[in-house]
Amino acid sequence: MRAAITFSVIVPVYNRPDEIRELLESLVQQTFTAFEVLVVEDGSPVRCDTVVDAYRDKLHIQYFYKPNSGPGPSRNFGSEKAAGNYLVYFDSDCLIPPDYFQIVYNVLQKEGTDAWGGPDRGHADFSPVQQAMAYTMASVLTTGGIRGSKRVAEKFQPRSFNMGISRKVFETTGGFRFDRLAEDIELSVRIRKAGFRIVLIEEAYVFHKRRTSLKQFYGQVMGFGRGRVRVGRAHPGEVKMVHWFPAAFVVGLASLPVLLVVSPVLFKLTISLYLAYLAAIAADAWLTTKSVTVALLSVPSALVQLIGYGIGFLREIIKPYMG
Repeated sequence: MRAAITFSVIVPVYNRPDEIRELLESLVQQTFTAFEVLVVEDGSPVRCDTVVDAYRDKLHIQYFYKPNSGPGPSRNFGSEKAAGNYLVYFDSDCLIPPDYFQIVYNVLQKEGTDAWGGPDRGHADFSPVQQAMAYTMASVLTTGGIRGSKRVAEKFQPRSFNMGISRKVFETTGGFRFDRLAEDIELSVRIRKAGFRIVLIEEAYVFHKRRTSLKQFYGQVMGFGRGRVRVGRAHPGEVKMVHWFPAAFVVGLASLPVLLVVSPVLFKLTISLYLAYLAAIAADAWLTTKSVTVALLSVPSALVQLIGYGIGFLREIIKPYMG
């Protein structure tokens, strides 16, 4: 069985039966079929076992239920039970294009690599808000392109919404150490430190839904900010200037009332810079998505993303000093 399966897809899930259904439906459409799927239910009160059962005649699929421990340990749990030569991690809120595994397989056959990742995108069927969130999470203007562009390919850190590793990598590194919050980035850092090769496969993208509202998105990106600081503590030097940008954005916003009193001229200049930046995001979003609605929604999405990430980042920075 192990030789017949190239990829083992491991998906941790918590209270997301509808998302799992859409993910599994996209996996049914794959042109390359030498893969299995392991759904790991992480102690969910709302289980997805009946959803998985509906796909047993369409996919080579297994379902496991375990006590809640977070996505990191859940991925390790699935990895230990997997039969494939490569372990592939998707989030439950992703849709996978039909040629995903064929593209990855071709790269593995041609180049060979120990680990890979790819970008995430918005899908035309997503709501305008979800498309806006997908744009701002991938845009160079808001993330510096660190989530999947050729410009940073040499230092690319795969994320667990679209991440693959060889069985040797898993056995050598022991898999995920963090239970949640940047557990994927922390693993990516250790993979590279162990001397394994990581590649960015730009064509192997996934459609990533993100959250369904800006309020939920805020909570998600706040966790991203906290997680980056945790990675920096575990691996000094892994917090770069680009990761400080949202924190600086938040500090700048917070300083506006003071600037209004102390220096009206500087206040107007700062406001102008913020407005110009947001206008650039909207313009780029329109060029990228060809949708006026998504372009307009990209402004509040960018604000939520930068403020949420920045606040989470700053809170985690000062946490050790709060006693």
